[in-house]
Amino acid sequence: MPATVIYDDKVASIADAEARGNDLWVSLGSMRELTGWDLKPQGLCRGERCVPIPPGRRAEFLRDESSVNLAALARQLGQPVVHDDSHSIWFFGESAEDRRTALSSLQAPDFTLPDLDGRMHSLSDFRGRKVLLLSWASW
Repeated sequence: MPATVIYDDKVASIADAEARGNDLWVSLGSMRELTGWDLKPQGLCRGERCVPIPPGRRAEFLRDESSVNLAALARQLGQPVVHDDSHSIWFFGESAEDRRTALSSLQAPDFTLPDLDGRMHSLSDFRGRKVLLLSWASW
């Protein structure tokens, strides 16, 4: 059954996905295209970062060298995973380590919002300049 996967702010419908409980199996090609992770001799890698597959747990991560359990990789990385079985939607959040690194940099994450006239403005448009952000909520 196809699954909608949200990973790093990318949304994709993966036709070859197979959900089994808390595991999401996808082809290597689908995983590479959506997440940037790839299977290499040293483990699952994304750029210079590689995550070795734990000894004795290969079957938890790989099946027939053609599909990967994306949820197992996320758990190994400390990423939160949320899924809705009734709608076949999977969301992979940012790991605590990545979030901690971002917070310690003291750089606000980029976002884009419309002004009152509907023009879109991104925080990154103002890099290097002082910005005062005001927010309000009714609750």
